[in-house]
Amino acid sequence: PEASDQWDCVLVADLQTLKIQKHAQKQLQFLENLESNGFHFKMLKDQKKVFFGIRADSDVIDKYRTLLMNPEDSGSRDEQSFNIATTRIRIVSFVVNNKLKPGDTFEDLVKDGVFETMFLLHKGEQNLKNIWARWRNMFEPQPIDEIREYFGEKVALYFTWLGWYTYMLVPAAVVGLIVFLSGFALFDSSQISKEICSANDIFMCPLGDHSHRYLRLSEMCTFAKLTHLFDNEGTVLFAIFMALWATVFLEIWKRKRAHEVQSWKLYEWDEEEEEMALELINSPHYKLKDHRHSYLSSTIILILSLFMICLMIGMAHVLVVYRVLAGALFSSLVKQQVTTAVVVTGAVVHYIIIVIMTKVNKYVALKLCKFEESGTFSEQERKFTVKFFILQFFAHFSSLIYIAFILGRINGHPGKSTRLAGLWKLEECHLSGCMMDLFIQMAIIMGLKQTLSNCVEYLCPLLAHKWRLMWASKHGHMSKDPELKEWQRNYYMNPINTFSLFDEFMEMMIQYGFTTIFVAAFPLAPLLALFSNLVEIRLDAIKMVRLQRRLVPRKAKDIGTWLQVLETIGVLAVIANGMVIAFTSEFIPRVVYKYHYGPCRTNRTFTDE
Repeated sequence: PEASDQWDCVLVADLQTLKIQKHAQKQLQFLENLESNGFHFKMLKDQKKVFFGIRADSDVIDKYRTLLMNPEDSGSRDEQSFNIATTRIRIVSFVVNNKLKPGDTFEDLVKDGVFETMFLLHKGEQNLKNIWARWRNMFEPQPIDEIREYFGEKVALYFTWLGWYTYMLVPAAVVGLIVFLSGFALFDSSQISKEICSANDIFMCPLGDHSHRYLRLSEMCTFAKLTHLFDNEGTVLFAIFMALWATVFLEIWKRKRAHEVQSWKLYEWDEEEEEMALELINSPHYKLKDHRHSYLSSTIILILSLFMICLMIGMAHVLVVYRVLAGALFSSLVKQQVTTAVVVTGAVVHYIIIVIMTKVNKYVALKLCKFEESGTFSEQERKFTVKFFILQFFAHFSSLIYIAFILGRINGHPGKSTRLAGLWKLEECHLSGCMMDLFIQMAIIMGLKQTLSNCVEYLCPLLAHKWRLMWASKHGHMSKDPELKEWQRNYYMNPINTFSLFDEFMEMMIQYGFTTIFVAAFPLAPLLALFSNLVEIRLDAIKMVRLQRRLVPRKAKDIGTWLQVLETIGVLAVIANGMVIAFTSEFIPRVVYKYHYGPCRTNRTFTDE
């Protein structure tokens, strides 16, 4: 085959490797090994690189169909769920990455400098570029069937889930906005705030270590009103609403997913069966690996995982130390707003720690999965998902847990304050209450993640792609041969890895956690998530179609372990919001005061008399 659209996968090597006899022999051996198993290849060169186009023969596709076809299935049904183009790409990618004996795989050849990389060719994506991967189509429906035809069912299910999640955020965002605005509308209506504002004859202990001035309770008037702004009856109702919303969202998603999978005829498809079929195509003598449970390796993995979790919790303690030291520093700079300055800068520091620890967590999770030596890719992916999510959860939410349930509760009392290293007094909650601290912390972290992170996620690949193309054009590396030029165009796109789609899912899971866990303290979370997702859908589409090399089209009939992650977050959200109302919010003390000590009790007494 000579036409450029016949080549599914391209291997790249430096032109200098052909001059090194050992590397040239390994390249030839690898390609001949592929050819003996029914693959064709073609070599093209430019000034710096040598490209090898790879394509599977039709006999390989027939072998795949034979291995996976059920005798009772009708031919028409099989044809409906079978995409030859994406299947051929999937087979080629699997065989290339798993060819030869262990220790001499394609990954090993890349490490030795025999090959540089491998990528799939974008072809036939123009329609997706026009109707999907454009910013102006932000409010247009997604072409899920065309996404499935081009990127496979796994990517299609991701965008189906993301679209449905975004759609379901609309009612949550509306209710959250109403609750938030109602707090402004009732800013001066709190009876407790009125009593505090008129308490001119009640004095409070001095604030801070260096202040000796007794404060009138009425001086806390503004802070009392701010407390009611973020901590009112609507907060409780919204927490209940979001608990119901999370349950309804998941249940309707399960129905929607089942409908899509049924239309794709994938209900009887099994991921492990497909992996076994690919292994048999790769090596007819393939045998299943015996599962050997090792108490030693399990114990080591458990200890390392617990160590990382303790490290994540330790990051929260680092923030505690920072906030205490910052409070001592800012007390001489911004005397009146020291607490606000500490909370805001602490949230920014927490965001920086999250960015750093995300890279560390991913590296550790991958190493732990490799140490386990999982039998199949799907099994490895499930274990990696669980480990990485647990580490990310503690990295993102440990400081929020501290603020919600610990801050201000271990400080001692006037005259006997708890101090860090015997010198610095532990910080107190904001003068408007701990709910204000939690609100500011969530607003800053979520705001930065939805704005700064999205900008970096889009601009970095865009600028990297532009720079690679400009560099190639400037040095005259772009060929005039149409076929080689098409290969070069794909080569200069941004590289991808096995977990590129995984990273998108993880980003959305953390956002879902912010949208549901502690949402009682930040009712604007669903609104921020809605705006972010409208951008995220097109951002991911543009990255996948225009800026990145093509993802391997993989089959899937559900979102896998991510569904269990969503269910776990839903349970944690109910527990966390209930505890926020019970322990962090002033709702219960306010209700007790209102009906047992306040004017409502007096009115009730007169009525009884």
